[in-house]
Amino acid sequence: MKASQFFISTLKEAPADAEVVSHQLMMRAGMIKKLGAGIYNYMPMGLRVIRKVEAIVREEMNRAGAVEMTMPVIQPAELWQETGRFEKMGPELLRIKDRHGRDFVVQPTSEEVITDVMRQDIKSYKQLPKNLYQIQTKFRDERRPRFGLMRGREFIMKDAYSFDRDQTAAKASYQVMAAAYRRIFDRFGLSYRAVAADSGAIGGDLSEEFQVIAATGEDAIVYCPDSDYAANMEKAEALAPQGERKAATQALTKTATPGKATCGDVAELLGILLQTTVKSLVLATDELDEAGKVKKTQVWLLLLRGDHDMNEVKVGKVPGLAGFRFATLPEIEDHFGCKPGYLGPLNLKKPVTLVADREVAAMSDWVCGANEADFHMTGVNWGRDLPEAELVADLRNVVAGDASPDGKGVLAIERGIEVGHVFYLGTKYSQAMNATFLGENGKPQFLEMGCYGIGITRLPAAAIEQNHDERGIIWPDAIAPFTVVLCPISPDRFPDVKAAAEKLHDELVAAGVDVILDDRGERPGAMFADWELIGVPHRVTIGDRGLKEGQVEYQHRRDTAASSVASSDIFTFLQGKLAA
Repeated sequence: MKASQFFISTLKEAPADAEVVSHQLMMRAGMIKKLGAGIYNYMPMGLRVIRKVEAIVREEMNRAGAVEMTMPVIQPAELWQETGRFEKMGPELLRIKDRHGRDFVVQPTSEEVITDVMRQDIKSYKQLPKNLYQIQTKFRDERRPRFGLMRGREFIMKDAYSFDRDQTAAKASYQVMAAAYRRIFDRFGLSYRAVAADSGAIGGDLSEEFQVIAATGEDAIVYCPDSDYAANMEKAEALAPQGERKAATQALTKTATPGKATCGDVAELLGILLQTTVKSLVLATDELDEAGKVKKTQVWLLLLRGDHDMNEVKVGKVPGLAGFRFATLPEIEDHFGCKPGYLGPLNLKKPVTLVADREVAAMSDWVCGANEADFHMTGVNWGRDLPEAELVADLRNVVAGDASPDGKGVLAIERGIEVGHVFYLGTKYSQAMNATFLGENGKPQFLEMGCYGIGITRLPAAAIEQNHDERGIIWPDAIAPFTVVLCPISPDRFPDVKAAAEKLHDELVAAGVDVILDDRGERPGAMFADWELIGVPHRVTIGDRGLKEGQVEYQHRRDTAASSVASSDIFTFLQGKLAA
């Protein structure tokens, strides 16, 4: 490829609305151009990266036995109405009507369509297992699209769906996909972690996120450096408290804490550790009648250690707390006789259901609100001052330094960007859509499903967040728009330079190397700045003086300086670098 024939459009400054590094650099490098909010043109330089990502994904999916197909971007609403998602999904689902007034959706995902395909064709257990995938455009009408391709409205995804006869077979298909994903992300050349993820309402443990490690990542990844344990923050647990609870050593005392409404302020006033305080969180659950009106409300009091934060996913799994909400101020005052800031489990006006985090359940001599403004209770102990909690559960987010649940060290936390997810679905969609097959016993059975996604257009942005410097992007070889760039200096003035560059270019092309020759005649500084911004990993500079001495210059994008290589050896030298 010659640069004069290609489309190169770089910017010195990023647009004002580009917030994160990947957005800034993709715009400056001419990889994307904004068309509308969360909608981008994939320019030739960026599309080359996307196509390389697609190629790796496609090769490994095919290798794993999945079969490619394509499903429409515009899908009939009837299928989504069968599963209830047409009504349940919020405004992120873009709903449209055709000229006849019929409802359609612009797909954010394709569970309904693929289930419809399979219920038409799968009649017998003998036809299973099957795994179908697509690499297709999706649309999610984000309220606040931002961060370029990290959180756009239109994006490209690879979504795959497995179909099996029973749970055992479905779990085997899941493991095949999980292994394929590890091969895919290994080939990308990025630092990543596969972490256990929450399975939501479906339950079970078969759900993993693939997170590219980046300091700017939106997700917190919890892992143990001394073992294989890794999970996202929603799923992560610490080792449960060990041993017997210590005996009480303090008397229960009502203590004045004027104006101190937070655990931190109380701990500072009393000169105690924050870990000895307990915070009170008041939740409510509503029971609805057939008309959808509230007929009964239950108020819950959750107790967490003062230095811990509530994990809403874990709380939602406590029996009775599914669909919880935070209690209103009137509900709190009605049950506690006090406004928030001084709440606690003692001296209640009305009974509540008490749930203690397991750390709190193991505490002695703790401090909590007295249910009276400007007062807290100190020296609180279970059994003596209040009954044991009705429920004890893991309610909190882990923190760095917590003991790993496998007992093999302590937990650490780093940031990540989710670029892939493998998930066991079970029969959620097959039951809703009556997708059955005849089992070996001759009776209808629901198809067991799994789904597996990779954010094709999100992945280049994640790669940039992980690999960049003050000069621009640093692509891994596997997904760089070009692997090698040749930079001849003043080729129009020096025929030998032009000839040497074209000869090396042709040799590399013949060897299957993805190379671009910059024949635009740019000044060296401007030429180098463009390719450092674009992030091509390997650069060879060919100049008249060097050629006369039998030398060219090689520099990897991560190198701080170029090194001399004999011009007669540069082809072999590059082959060695690319094979490393």
